[in-house]
Amino acid sequence: MTAELAGQTVLVIGGSAGIGLATARRARNAGADVIITARNAERLEGVGKELGARTAAFDATDFTALRSFFDDLAAPVDHVLVTGPGPYYGPLDDFDLAAARRDIEAHLLLPIEVARNARRKVRPGGTLLFMGGTGGRRIGSGMFLVHALTEAEPALAKALAFELAPIRVNMISAGFVDTPLSAAILGDQLDQRLEQLRATLPIRRVVGPDDIANLALHLMTNTAVTGASYDIDGGQQLVET
Repeated sequence: MTAELAGQTVLVIGGSAGIGLATARRARNAGADVIITARNAERLEGVGKELGARTAAFDATDFTALRSFFDDLAAPVDHVLVTGPGPYYGPLDDFDLAAARRDIEAHLLLPIEVARNARRKVRPGGTLLFMGGTGGRRIGSGMFLVHALTEAEPALAKALAFELAPIRVNMISAGFVDTPLSAAILGDQLDQRLEQLRATLPIRRVVGPDDIANLALHLMTNTAVTGASYDIDGGQQLVET
């Protein structure tokens, strides 16, 4: 990989595992200085040593801590990637409002808070990248919140791109990605799900964190793209999976 990001700084919020870690590694290999935040301080320390990255351990959904982190940044950054938890869904009768609030906070309010704080720290022409999902493209039982968030996230990216210009804002909407988070959610059903996806997806393999990281770096370096949402799911929406 060429040093496309040489002299630039990439901030990954939620970068100690999965998609965030893969993106941090790719950015480092592309010549960027990297800053990584995460809740798990022990894991974050190991990642920081591996990549020679600056680190900060805090929960990004603690908006006071998030604001303090941005206040304490000594120099501007060029690109910010914000990852998040998997979606919450459940049947209406058993719907957990507390869990739903946390999901809305992580997928809608966190991007807004990052945007409010990052606008004074990201260089003009830099990027805010948010992670969304494709899980709500189809209507299904218990999927009403997921569907609402799936529809809202691209609209939020467009509105923020207009609000923050010339900082660019884009959304990456992923389908199933083989990450530690997916493994934790599926438990002993993981292997069955992976085999199903390999057999049915048009690409005949499972999307991994590096696939998302490659797209993230493209969106960081392609300065013509803003207000856009990119689905990356291996064709999952084209088949019943």
